[in-house]
Amino acid sequence: MSDQAQLNVNITESAQTYLKGLLESQNEEGTGIRMFVSKPGTPQAETCIAYCRPGEEKEGDIIVELNGFKAYFEGRSVPFLDEAKVDYAADKMGGQLTIRAPNSKMPKITEDSTIEDRINYVLYNEVNPGLAAHGGNVSLEAITDDMHIVLKFGGGCQGCSAVDMTLKQGVEKTLMERVPEIKGVRDATDHTDKSHAYY
Repeated sequence: MSDQAQLNVNITESAQTYLKGLLESQNEEGTGIRMFVSKPGTPQAETCIAYCRPGEEKEGDIIVELNGFKAYFEGRSVPFLDEAKVDYAADKMGGQLTIRAPNSKMPKITEDSTIEDRINYVLYNEVNPGLAAHGGNVSLEAITDDMHIVLKFGGGCQGCSAVDMTLKQGVEKTLMERVPEIKGVRDATDHTDKSHAYY
């Protein structure tokens, strides 16, 4: 399976044993684990492991047979889980499961990436480095049904009198060039709060 060849996640033996024990305590036949990254490719990325009960599998999941249970890896998260390691270390307090995903915050874009991932890639690689000079940043809030994107400006951009110009001339132009599906950009930030403004 070609997808599985792209999956590079190491769930150690001790972690598999620990997870198997957790799953057995659920007393629900066929429950596995699901691993995914929320807000992948952004500084807020979090790598998560959750229970995956029968019927909760999602289209695009990559399924791997582990030691006595199945692991479902969200297809969209796979590039961000590259080189991830899940380990369990027993100690006097009982032990701790650790997840290290060094690439979860790294934007990784392919032709198959979702529009959300492509927008985040442009924001974090091309837009935010320029805004950072003014202590500002911008993040994706939502994508509307009519393909407008709603952005939230923070830091020095919040309350900045030049934000309309920045939004229209800089951010919107860059995003519409890089992600042609976008029809326009809107601002969700309240610019009446000028406590962090840069002039």
